[in-house]
Amino acid sequence: MTDGVVDGGLVNGAGGNDAAGGVAAGSGAVAPALALNGLFKAFGGPWVVEGVSLSVPPGSFFGLVGPNGAGKTTTLSMAVGLLRPDHGSAHIFGTDVWADPVRAKTVVGVLPDGLSLPERLTGRELLTFTGLLRGMDKATVGERAQELLSVLELTDAENTVVVDYSAGMRKKIGLATALLHAPKLLVLDEPFEAVDPVSASTIRTILQRFVAAGGSVVLSSHVMALVESMCDRVAVISHGKVVAGGTVAEVRGEGTLEEAFVRLVGGRIGGEEGLSWLAS
Repeated sequence: MTDGVVDGGLVNGAGGNDAAGGVAAGSGAVAPALALNGLFKAFGGPWVVEGVSLSVPPGSFFGLVGPNGAGKTTTLSMAVGLLRPDHGSAHIFGTDVWADPVRAKTVVGVLPDGLSLPERLTGRELLTFTGLLRGMDKATVGERAQELLSVLELTDAENTVVVDYSAGMRKKIGLATALLHAPKLLVLDEPFEAVDPVSASTIRTILQRFVAAGGSVVLSSHVMALVESMCDRVAVISHGKVVAGGTVAEVRGEGTLEEAFVRLVGGRIGGEEGLSWLAS
């Protein structure tokens, strides 16, 4: 386990890697699926993200956990090009997200927390629209959309406008838009939040199959048991800083990941004190 830097030491931020193959030119070294180096972000006050550096190896299932307001969403938004950092850099398979955003975004699929979707489009129209925006040919978009709708159990709702989708259905159609162009990396912010157990099981299976096939996943979640069961690596972020990282076994130590998390972020497990009136 390391403090502030995860899996592989300080990220060197070299931008000369091949985004398609993830190999540094002339070195034979495999570039991380995602490399963050010294990210800082503030919104007119204290730092929301303060010097976050981490490295996600290709083919890994990486969990990013932290309490509310820790800076997870801000970090992931900077990682994929949705929010420009005040300082630092982000690389996807060696490509600088801000220096060459088009190239970087061809290999990443993103599911932001609180994703806003074109709600007056049907599920199928949304996938078609997304695919065409990415420059995919219509036939390929149609084939992939059909398969995604089927696997995600949205076939019956493909002609329903998104505004009428449930929370679980919105998560699934959002995941479908992230998968449509066959990315190498998925960055998912709270993909299981407000999702029913059936939808959660479907999403979990798809993500596990994606990683088994060689893809990489970065996932944020508040559910420690889910991260512990799905992820092979994890980073804990608190007050805008990475306070621990490594394999799940390294971070959790002798106890559970939830116990390690509470200890690392300065909380406590308990609740025995106070509220005596509840038992009156």
